[in-house]
Amino acid sequence: MGACEMIRLSSVIEQFEAGFLSQYGSTLLPSQRKALSAIKQCRSSNSPLMKVSCSDCDQSTYMPHSCGHRSCPHCQHHESQQWIERQCQKRLPVNYFMITFTLPAELRPLVWSQQRVLYQLLFKCAWETLNAFSLNDKQLKGTPGMVAVLHTHSRRLDFHPHLHTIMPAGAMDKMRGLWRKKEGAYLFNHKALAKVFRAKMLAGIKEAGLTLPAKYPEKWVVDCKQVGSGDKAFVYLGRYLYKGVVQEKDIISCRNGNVTFRYKDSKTNHYKPRTLPGADFIRLVLQHVLPRRFRRTRDYGLLHSNSKSIIKRLHYLLKFNINQWLPQSKPRPTISCSCCGGSMKIIQTRLRRVRPA
Repeated sequence: MGACEMIRLSSVIEQFEAGFLSQYGSTLLPSQRKALSAIKQCRSSNSPLMKVSCSDCDQSTYMPHSCGHRSCPHCQHHESQQWIERQCQKRLPVNYFMITFTLPAELRPLVWSQQRVLYQLLFKCAWETLNAFSLNDKQLKGTPGMVAVLHTHSRRLDFHPHLHTIMPAGAMDKMRGLWRKKEGAYLFNHKALAKVFRAKMLAGIKEAGLTLPAKYPEKWVVDCKQVGSGDKAFVYLGRYLYKGVVQEKDIISCRNGNVTFRYKDSKTNHYKPRTLPGADFIRLVLQHVLPRRFRRTRDYGLLHSNSKSIIKRLHYLLKFNINQWLPQSKPRPTISCSCCGGSMKIIQTRLRRVRPA
């Protein structure tokens, strides 16, 4: 690989797939095996073709398809931008808070073995906790809104399931039709949130018939911090929503059977390298592929899609012009013609490659 050439994840998989499957193939989940196949073929010589034609000079050509998989770092950038825009359209003129619910390390083996059940429970308990605190708060006394995004990785890409939630400091009393908001940099006590969340999670695990580990901590961690108007928090969460856990620009080396990638250390805020054998690197990436059709992001309460009319009414009553706060919409990138530089249109898709006899 050249020093300035970006290393594609598909090329890493192609190089180390055989060793990875012989070492870890028996432990692969169906969703992980599907992701492996899709990312390997993404825009490669093995992927299907699409026919594109220039509207200015009638030049036609064939291009390899992208895989479109939500764990591929090379795909769905436009979808990430659209998600950020949809969330910003529901913004309200209040302070926003990011509340992060983290499961202790002792529960991670159980979560890994029961991903669909416990990820679902994580969403449920986080919403029930925040909704209860909002209803009992002296200033809010109503139903809040919550946007939740599931992350399963640490910055080093180790398995570390946690839930990021963004919540406006406002609530709707549906019985009285009243809107209330909370001023200042304080929303809820993080220690009290952790206690209630812990109790709900443990009760849910037992109710599901799962066996808890012999030891787990008495104190769990819930972080609650103000994030201003919320736009930067949505951009942060949207960054990892559809593009996988590693960006190709962070894969800095692939040689001698090893892969080196960089990550930003949370304490020093500086980049650090991490080197792994190629098979272990693929395993590290694939362990964060979610179960089939499991939604990584969900909206609750005031920010649910069913509450669009309430949001519009609040924008009108509070004289909040949402258009001036929306990020500038970026159109989907076009394919440029190699002859005249014009915009090319997709004519046919999913065309099979013709192999020589």
